[in-house]
Amino acid sequence: MNRIRVGKINCGEYLKMGIRMMNRRDFLKTLYVGAASINCTAGYAAKTAKTRKPNIVLIFIDDMGYGDIGPFGSKRNKTPNLDRMAAEGIKLTNFYVSSTACTPSRSALMTGCYADRIGMDGRVNFPGGQRGLNPKEVTVTKLLKAEGYATGCFGKWHLGDQPEFMPLASGFDEYVGIPYSNDMWPYHSKIRNMPALPFVKANKVVAHVSNGADQALLCKVFTDEAVSFIKRHRDEPFFAYLPHSFIHTPRFALKADIDKADGDVVRAQIETVDRSVGKILRTVRELGLTDDTLVFFTSDNGGSGGTSMGPLRGGKGGPKYEGHMRVPTVAWWPGRIPAASVSDEIGATIDILPTLARLAGTKVPTDRVIDGKDISDLLFAKPGAKSPHDVLYYEYEGVRRGKWKLVKLPNGNLELYDLEADIGEQNDLSGKHPEQVTELKYLLDKHTSEVQANRRKAAFVEEAKPLLESTEGVPTLAKYLGLSNVQFSNGK
Repeated sequence: MNRIRVGKINCGEYLKMGIRMMNRRDFLKTLYVGAASINCTAGYAAKTAKTRKPNIVLIFIDDMGYGDIGPFGSKRNKTPNLDRMAAEGIKLTNFYVSSTACTPSRSALMTGCYADRIGMDGRVNFPGGQRGLNPKEVTVTKLLKAEGYATGCFGKWHLGDQPEFMPLASGFDEYVGIPYSNDMWPYHSKIRNMPALPFVKANKVVAHVSNGADQALLCKVFTDEAVSFIKRHRDEPFFAYLPHSFIHTPRFALKADIDKADGDVVRAQIETVDRSVGKILRTVRELGLTDDTLVFFTSDNGGSGGTSMGPLRGGKGGPKYEGHMRVPTVAWWPGRIPAASVSDEIGATIDILPTLARLAGTKVPTDRVIDGKDISDLLFAKPGAKSPHDVLYYEYEGVRRGKWKLVKLPNGNLELYDLEADIGEQNDLSGKHPEQVTELKYLLDKHTSEVQANRRKAAFVEEAKPLLESTEGVPTLAKYLGLSNVQFSNGK
């Protein structure tokens, strides 16, 4: 199987495509870079000398399914900005989260480690909880900050809501967002007596998310904050982390966005996310930073109700089928990533830390186990590049080696799939290939024992309490933003 496919475009075709997809100034700049760094025959962008460390924008969507965007086959949702991002960059078709659910997935992303290795296992954090990401852990943010990066987080955090665990304690210079999931508010569908949902700037609660109007504003607010951060730090290397609360339930959208989506709130939120991506990319272009900026887009786990996993089986929750942990992923860096590239090689969110460390000119810590690997060769579509992962683990309930995938069901039964022939995991081959079952089960058991034997501790505080116990004197988000009569909807 052809593992990495680079868009085979001759120079004339490249010129025509560029004129169609870019404004004249941006395309001429890209073409100029192309003369030095893009081989128009092979379509491979070689590494060029840089005068500054690359800027990094990491966009992390909540509960987006593999088939929810155009580059991954969606016909329902209109995602022109992500379509263009993929056309100008690379689509990673075998990219995985390393833990599911909000808290462990974000823990793995930040530390390059399987979540259970750092004590942030499958449980999610709740308001006023005692547990949080241990400040002793080395995060991708801390590594970049040590290399002179300005660092900002804008969106949903969910690694502990006590000051000891909030973004500023993990290496961020700036933070604007909500400390946990947007459903953790007084109207939670199952849990009563939830406190108000705080909106935080740095470590201070400045507003609260009180109703559907406030919920509908979250994507726009986070995007605007990220754009402001990029503009303010345009003259120095920056790391902008944009973990959206969209498209996690409860789902609300501005009425104008609902109307564009024919009353479909899931579609409205996905298309709002797409416009957010477009605004980020447009800002990078307008500031003349395309040559120096990597934008990475992915999701925290498989999709939840109303979303699409495309050809994959499963979704958020349940057994570790592909729809549970394989996520839609696109990377963009004109002049470094060849246009219209596709990689079928395995990568994962734990790989982001070591990959960004290399790009920033630093190294991962050697005093602890880091599970992730550098996948920069895959990102840049280097000819012949292979995944650094011989084996990929789906927490403790699955393992993949090459095309073979073993799923361990909650009842202990084992299923075997050939993902090259059966991406939808419909044909269990465990009876036909017992030797593969035995070998993969051995690897999974060994991995489970190794992680559990070398688990590092999460951090805990004794006197934990919610950030916002009373809304008296605390404005709603809309009021804080100076908005009135916000028109919103949760769809038909």
